[in-house]
Amino acid sequence: MSVGLVSTERVVLHDEDDPLVLSGGATLAPVEVAYETYGTLNEAHDNAIFVCHALTGDAHAAGHHGDPARPGWWDNLIGPGRPLDTDRFFVISPNLLGGCQGTTGPSSTDPATGRAYGTGFPLFSMSDLVSVHRRLLRHLGIDRLHAAIGGSLGGMQVLQWTIDAPDEIGRAVLVAASSLLSAQNIAFSAVARTAILSDPDFRDGQYAAAGTRPAAGLSVARMMAHITYVSEQLLDEKFGRDRVSDGPPRMGTDFQVESYLAHQASSFQARFDALSYLYLTRVMDYFDPFADPRAAARAASYDTRFLVLSFDSDWRFPTHHSVRLREQLAAAGAISEHVEIASSWGHDSFLLKPPGYHERVAQFLA
Repeated sequence: MSVGLVSTERVVLHDEDDPLVLSGGATLAPVEVAYETYGTLNEAHDNAIFVCHALTGDAHAAGHHGDPARPGWWDNLIGPGRPLDTDRFFVISPNLLGGCQGTTGPSSTDPATGRAYGTGFPLFSMSDLVSVHRRLLRHLGIDRLHAAIGGSLGGMQVLQWTIDAPDEIGRAVLVAASSLLSAQNIAFSAVARTAILSDPDFRDGQYAAAGTRPAAGLSVARMMAHITYVSEQLLDEKFGRDRVSDGPPRMGTDFQVESYLAHQASSFQARFDALSYLYLTRVMDYFDPFADPRAAARAASYDTRFLVLSFDSDWRFPTHHSVRLREQLAAAGAISEHVEIASSWGHDSFLLKPPGYHERVAQFLA
């Protein structure tokens, strides 16, 4: 059952008198955050679950904004009777720092210039994402979460939160995540960023002021990335070598899988910004929390329980990423378990419902 009609709220969490101090030393103000909530916060304020979204996600995780046919990106997981049961839990879903769906990011207006920050926006870290999440939590009057959950980049945020403030999270669910990107992962993101930066319409990040958009570069970035989010098996089953139409070979779109990728690129451009793509992929590249030998011990220093989930067809963040993450936590004494889920959908499985996945999350949260 869906949570139904929902709305996105906005709040300024940092202003000029209280700027956000980033881990690199730069400051940001104002910092506005877009977020949605589902369910009701109980009197004890101890039934909250925080949802951290992936690279191209946003605050709209569940319900709809007027069209039930267009639900939030994790609507199958959040709602009455679902694993994040809104009859029991108060669910919080914000757009992260650096995003482009209502939260301050590089496409926001720089108060010093009156133009978009563009590439002048300071680089930030996973800890900075968590710092803003924690400020939102305080704004909502919550000291400790029943749980925090995230897939991919979202899982990385949850992991960092358990290191930065282990007393604030009772249960941590890390889905298809990693504590250390491989060289291959960094290489994929480097190609995507190069496509965007090489687009003549990028205009050094000031494309909005110039009335342009780096559409071609962002399209290539999305098409390539999407291939890594699905499995070879899924593409073969869904498209095989089927063509768009009969006829002789041609250079234009001719195979169904090419048409599918073009559709993905088109829909992506309608909802996402190239600057956010550049900055958030960089956050993932530099994420290496266990480089600090004290990090795992901090995550294990309270009573946080960890559930680490992976999918057997995910070749972007393969299961060994999750195994390594769980082993690092367990070696420090954290209460943790890893479960691999069988799925043919690849990395995007965390957004879907492969058998056993939602049931395992529901069991852990209960």
